[in-house]
Amino acid sequence: MVAARVTGLAKLLGLCVVAGVLVAAVLFPVVGGVGLMSNRASESVDQISSDLVSVDPPQVTSVLDKNGKVIASLFEQDRTIVRSEDISPNMKAAIVAVEDRRFYDHNGVDWQGIFRAAVDNVVQEGDGGGGSSLTQQYVKNYLAYVVARTDDERGKATERSIARKLREARIALQLEREVKDKDEILTRYLNIVPFGGQIYGVASAARTYFNTSPKDLTIPQAAFLAGLANQPSRLNPVNNPEGAVKRRNWVIDKMAENKAFPISDPAKLKQEVDNLKATELGTQNPLRTLSNGCVGTGGGNVNGFFCAYVVDYLQKAGMSLEQIKRGGYTIKTTLDPVATEAAKSAAEGEVSKTTDGIANVIAVVQPGKDKHRVVALAANRDYGIKQDLGQTSYRLPSDVAKFGAGSIFKVFTATAAMEEGKAGINTSIPTPPTYTSPVYKNGGRGYTVKNAGEYGESMSLQQALALSPNTGFIWLEERAGLGNVVDMSIKLGLRNSMQGVNNAGTKPNPDSKNRQYKLTQEQLIKQDNSGSFTLGVTPVSPLELANVGATLTSGGVWCPPSPIEQILDRSGKPVPFTEAGCEQVISPDLAASMAQALSKDDQGNGTSAAAARAAGWDRPMLGKTGTTQDHKSAGFLGATPQYSGAVLTFSDSDSPRPICDGAQPYLCRSGNIYGGKVPARTWFEAMKKIHKDKKREELPPAAPSFMN
Repeated sequence: MVAARVTGLAKLLGLCVVAGVLVAAVLFPVVGGVGLMSNRASESVDQISSDLVSVDPPQVTSVLDKNGKVIASLFEQDRTIVRSEDISPNMKAAIVAVEDRRFYDHNGVDWQGIFRAAVDNVVQEGDGGGGSSLTQQYVKNYLAYVVARTDDERGKATERSIARKLREARIALQLEREVKDKDEILTRYLNIVPFGGQIYGVASAARTYFNTSPKDLTIPQAAFLAGLANQPSRLNPVNNPEGAVKRRNWVIDKMAENKAFPISDPAKLKQEVDNLKATELGTQNPLRTLSNGCVGTGGGNVNGFFCAYVVDYLQKAGMSLEQIKRGGYTIKTTLDPVATEAAKSAAEGEVSKTTDGIANVIAVVQPGKDKHRVVALAANRDYGIKQDLGQTSYRLPSDVAKFGAGSIFKVFTATAAMEEGKAGINTSIPTPPTYTSPVYKNGGRGYTVKNAGEYGESMSLQQALALSPNTGFIWLEERAGLGNVVDMSIKLGLRNSMQGVNNAGTKPNPDSKNRQYKLTQEQLIKQDNSGSFTLGVTPVSPLELANVGATLTSGGVWCPPSPIEQILDRSGKPVPFTEAGCEQVISPDLAASMAQALSKDDQGNGTSAAAARAAGWDRPMLGKTGTTQDHKSAGFLGATPQYSGAVLTFSDSDSPRPICDGAQPYLCRSGNIYGGKVPARTWFEAMKKIHKDKKREELPPAAPSFMN
């Protein structure tokens, strides 16, 4: 008993000292200014006070599809700022009653409350609180959840010390002098205070616990939230409903004491309070929390890959992840939900999500001369971290895949040869069963290739693109020049794929005699004079491959594959961001001629004709299949004037193996998958749905200068 009284007297003395120092801070600003720096030592109290007036706390960033539907929420703190008029008077009355009943009477620091708290701490042995006003609590929360960026900084912002009390009081006094409007300070407090977990502010709390808006909060709901604000963990209604009800009812009593109810008759007031306290708690179970990030986005994870690409794209454009997750932006994207669902259904229809070791990936881009909009990024996998459920955290459609796209790279050889004047659509090229190149080497010997099928001794370039003989394209690559072919792949769209670091190659760093630096794919291919480039052995991004088709169907204009239509800040104002400009990379005549050169793949005995017939495809298109030599990957690139898409099917296990085609593809010893099988079937199934109700459009005619 004596020890408790001594402890209580010590607390009383401590609070009295605080009160004395606070008075000194008001009467003698020089004294009060000592030690009043924020957690960030470079900022003075005056600067922080200004921030409290002008800087909004972190808010949820919403990612929308092209129709304005939210597909993902990105945040550090689940918070949505609301105006004073959008907060129920019940909520304001409840928080004032329980936290600062003299809020409208003091000037930022409740001196009476501080002395009351000091006495209560003695009498109640520590249960009387610290006497902080709502304005001071707002300051504390601001420093902890807006200014602070680390746990250590948050700890300093909430530590039990006279210095903290002094700092908060000084800022609170200055803040109330500057703002003057008590309701604005109360609104700011309600927008910043934590309500448990990642839930901050009354709007998110109203949605999470009651699935309602802050404007529509009833008295019992408001009382619950007001009681929860300072003890969210202990009073979680899911884990401790009895404690939550007890605390809510205590707040209702405090509201009655503070004359929050316009009832003068004591008996009627008691009856009203009893009725309110008898109300069911009514909280959501489970709580209606927001899914944070790209994992677990709406539509059964169908939007996860697109969301991840949006984040990556904005980071490359100069927005930090912290900025994105704190900024409260509205990001309007190019995602087409119809196209995405069609792509997802097609990819998973050909290869189930739980198929061991096989990914089936599709990207769809909308051509244009001012923008190439990414409308769908999908895979048989879901975007997530549960591998046993067929999920992956790799950005399969947008990242560079493990394997190449096979003969799809012949598109670059043909385009470069036509640009260099070495071939035209009708030019006859030799296609013998075997060809040994005198230009490209393999271990000191000439590079020898064989055809996968039987062909005549020669055929036109257009036929060769449809039938895909290997020997003819090695011959054509010699004439076009490997450097020109590689450069063409970059111009048409493989910007990231070809600039990626290749771990197989290094060379001396010109800036240092003793250091090596790794080569990019482009550098290694050119350095090694790799004639196999035209056969598509180089790892490639499915999205960039789709963008190649968009470049050809956009009159030779390359644009970055963009997922962004517009970014708005929390005030609804457009936010500028850096995006690469479009480029005329090949002439419109060459682009049109290449589209015609590639227009026979889905017809006759073209490599994708069987898949096209099975799908009932009847639109003009350009197309090219590809398969890598060991059958660990295969792909299909196809485009119409309206959409371009690329499919890549590849072994994505830690120990890649060849893929065999069947009712469902499977890993096997030798492999028999081709671009005309799973990849082409996936493309036609998806694109038939995506083109539904779209007007039939013809490919542009070839230019006479590129015919022969």
